[in-house]
Amino acid sequence: MTEPWLERWQEGRTGWHEPDGNASLQKHWTVSGKRVLVPLCGKTRDLIWLERQGNDVVGVELSEIAVEAFFEENEIAYSVISGALTSYQAEGRSITIYCGDYFDFSEGPFDGYYDRGALVALSPDVRRDYVEHTRSLLSEDAAKLIISLEYDESIATGPPFSVPGDQILAFWPDLQRADAYDDIENGPPKFREAGLDKMIEVVWQHS
Repeated sequence: MTEPWLERWQEGRTGWHEPDGNASLQKHWTVSGKRVLVPLCGKTRDLIWLERQGNDVVGVELSEIAVEAFFEENEIAYSVISGALTSYQAEGRSITIYCGDYFDFSEGPFDGYYDRGALVALSPDVRRDYVEHTRSLLSEDAAKLIISLEYDESIATGPPFSVPGDQILAFWPDLQRADAYDDIENGPPKFREAGLDKMIEVVWQHS
């Protein structure tokens, strides 16, 4: 599971990255004062946006290249602390990224959870383990915002993968479908090149 993602960062194949952050997060996230978990965060600017809403933001990312790029590209000074997972703490700010295998991360609990790039990055055989590990890190009534994708996998294949709504609700029964729209324009170029003309981004929420 880990090697392909490290190779993608090394080779710059990061078509899922959104330079301006995710519009659905900015539209639907409404809570502040939370300790927010962002698994498989890459170098997303969503971490900065969440912090600006008054949250203490903790990302977890496998690739050291991605973690360092986040701080360098956003000109944020940081300190590095060794541990089970190496942590990168923004100086004077409420942003920390832990670098390593997400399944080795245990720094809960969190009362906020944001997932745009994690669940859709995982093949079906890994998703349940991912959700169970995530649930172990969250408080019972944590605020959640999960963004999934739905598209015709007979035309193109992930990652990011299409995750059907019934599977999302099987994992997280407390979620409600808050929004859905065609986001093929912002999808990885490989999808359009394969002939896919519709990719629905679905927003699931509990707050």
